[in-house]
Amino acid sequence: MAISNAAERSSPAAGSYEIDPAASTVRFDTRAFGLLPVHGMFTIGQGRITVAETPEESSVDVELDAASFASGIQRRDDHVRSSDFLDVERHPTIHFRCRGLERTAQGDVLQGELTVCEVTRPVVVTIGSVVAEGKRITANGTASIDRYAFGVSKSKGMVGRRLKITLDIVAGR
Repeated sequence: MAISNAAERSSPAAGSYEIDPAASTVRFDTRAFGLLPVHGMFTIGQGRITVAETPEESSVDVELDAASFASGIQRRDDHVRSSDFLDVERHPTIHFRCRGLERTAQGDVLQGELTVCEVTRPVVVTIGSVVAEGKRITANGTASIDRYAFGVSKSKGMVGRRLKITLDIVAGR
């Protein structure tokens, strides 16, 4: 993984890093009725970042607990977890897998695949920064998810189609 910020030049050592679910966050932002902001988060079940000698060959593999969807309003959260949206009884995890880092003129990105409700689609995660501190790394990034692409299309016009995902990840060896 590369460092996007010149002030943060502490590249992580090659190796496998386990994501710390308690110290990491996956937040989302969307809109309801096209106007009202909706914020919330998911919990990471497990994950691993593998830093390769050649950063472009690094990988990320993460599972989110679909039932952990939380926006702060219980009725909405229960509805999103239902078969109308995430159907967490049948699809308990959301999975992201990436097999390489890509360096672009705009910065570093992970070209990955996201699986939601057994539908897998490509997703690009833009890396904000990666900082190494001994046997620990912290990373942050963002992605935009079109829920319709995953077949999660109930309540069109009432619930936002796109979710902005913000990741703050802590991992250790």
